[in-house]
Amino acid sequence: MEENNASGGRQPLRQKVLPLILTVLVVVADQVTKALVVAKIPRLSLFSDDGVICVLGDYVRLIHVRNKAVAFSMGSGLPADIRLVLFSCIPLVLIVLLFVFYFRNNEFSPLQRWAICGILGGGIGNLIDRFFRPDGVVDFIDCYFFGLFGMERWPTFNVADSAVVVCIVLFALTFFSQMRKSKED
Repeated sequence: MEENNASGGRQPLRQKVLPLILTVLVVVADQVTKALVVAKIPRLSLFSDDGVICVLGDYVRLIHVRNKAVAFSMGSGLPADIRLVLFSCIPLVLIVLLFVFYFRNNEFSPLQRWAICGILGGGIGNLIDRFFRPDGVVDFIDCYFFGLFGMERWPTFNVADSAVVVCIVLFALTFFSQMRKSKED
């Protein structure tokens, strides 16, 4: 099955479906690593460093923390009902809309399609935690940040967070590159 794209060419449906492999891989990698962390690393306590696993000295560590908020723990003080709507229901709707937009749009480059699928995988990975882990999203990668922006350590993150950030940057770079190229033509 083929579809017309904006330039009048044809875009096979498999070009849209194949990148969904990345979505599945990100979700699986995210959930497997989180399950291992939950099973093998005790939750970090303010009173003990038990369970801190140094990977690259103090620069990269594995720890087990939970986050009921979003990036940088923003919104952690909000009531539970509001957090459910803001951090679970709205992202779920956005992911569904992104899937629809992804399949209806014929102008994305192959690299942009892969980037979008990585973003979707990361979003789904964290949504699984939000709906099925009442203690919050499992975060476990802890990096030293050299005091930049007043932070000794970067906020703890996970595989899903990494996929979202890397793929957003990749998408933005390709998008701006296309815009620059179209202005030159």
